[in-house]
This record gives sequence, C-alpha cells and structure tokens, in this order.
Amino acid sequence: MSLIDSLVKEKILQTPEIISAFKMIRRADFLPPDLAASAELDEALPIGYGQTNSQPYTVAFMLEKLQPKPGDRILDVGCGSGWTTALAAEIVGEQGSVYGVEIVPELMKLAEANVAKYGFIKSARVKIYLGDGRYGLPALAPFDKIIVSAATAVLPAPLGEQLKYGGRMILPIGRENSAQSLVLVEKTASGRLQQTAFPGFVFVPLIKTKD
Repeated sequence: MSLIDSLVKEKILQTPEIISAFKMIRRADFLPPDLAASAELDEALPIGYGQTNSQPYTVAFMLEKLQPKPGDRILDVGCGSGWTTALAAEIVGEQGSVYGVEIVPELMKLAEANVAKYGFIKSARVKIYLGDGRYGLPALAPFDKIIVSAATAVLPAPLGEQLKYGGRMILPIGRENSAQSLVLVEKTASGRLQQTAFPGFVFVPLIKTKD
C-alpha cells in the first residue's frame, strides 16, 4: 500500500482536492537526490541548513485543518523545500495564489527550483520571497489561509493581522526541542482569533532575524 493510500485509509487525508494534490505533487521532487528513494517514508527528512521536508502525516494533517480552496490566496511561511507550497498551489488552482517566505537564501532558491518543476513559478501561481516569516508579507495581505511549517513560542502578531476575516491559519506553537501543538487559528468576523490546539507534534524552530 502506498503512503498516500495509507493516509487515506487512516482518515488523515479525507478531502478529495487535498488527496488529488498529494497524488499529483511528488514528494520525491522536493528531496535531495540521495533521499528521493525515501519519499514513501512517513517521517521528516533533512534538506540541509538544519531544516526538513516535513513528515507526510503532519503535512496532510495541517492541510486538512487549513482546508485550502480553489481561488484562495495562501501565505506559506518557512517553505523550505517547497513541497507544501506546491501542494497548496495545486489545490488553489489557476485562480489562486501561494506566496512563500523563506529566511535561508539557499532554501529559498531550492524551493523556487522545486516548485518550478510544476510550472507554478512561470505561471506566477507561486511567488517565493526571502525574509523573516514572523512578519509575513504585509504588502500582499490579507490572506485567506496561512500555513507555518516551523515552530514558534507564540503566535506572531503580524500573521494574525494579515489573516483575512473568516480565514484560517495553522502553525506549530511551543518550546524549541520539545513537543509542540499544531494550533488552528480562525479569525472571526469581529477580528477575534479563535485557537484550537492539537498536541503531540515536533517541528524545527522558525529561524528569526536578529531583532
């Protein structure tokens, strides 16, 4: 049984559009060549610079909670290898946009090159920026959805501000080198940020610029 089929059987992957994206966007295309054969492993894999290509279970869980839709404008913080970026781009379709932010210059270039394999850079469905993800991309806000793929001790205020009313954000919150919770943030019509925590995850820390 393939990894995707296993995630479907376990009901981690449930939404047809998300399942389709997992089948279309090959994880192997976002891994270092010597690890491409490990794409079916349900574990995080190193991509260099202390960062990882996240565990498929975790990526599936995050996207299912985020519920990206065709036409959405999505901010992807800490895009790393670009795998989650490309998955989101496949889901939002031609009318949607995904904006990636990556603080490590080499990984920003890697993500761009990987995502380009699917034509998303050329079509401008995806744009990737170099920067500190805690501050988001205020010039392009608001976003329908925000996904953060590295852990932070607290919810960065700028990201909450850049989330559209009625929008959703998913991010890992907790102390470095310990278990964290994936937190689903929903912004109400009044601007309140409702948070629901799902404990038991571990992420690499969100790299910051020196304040």
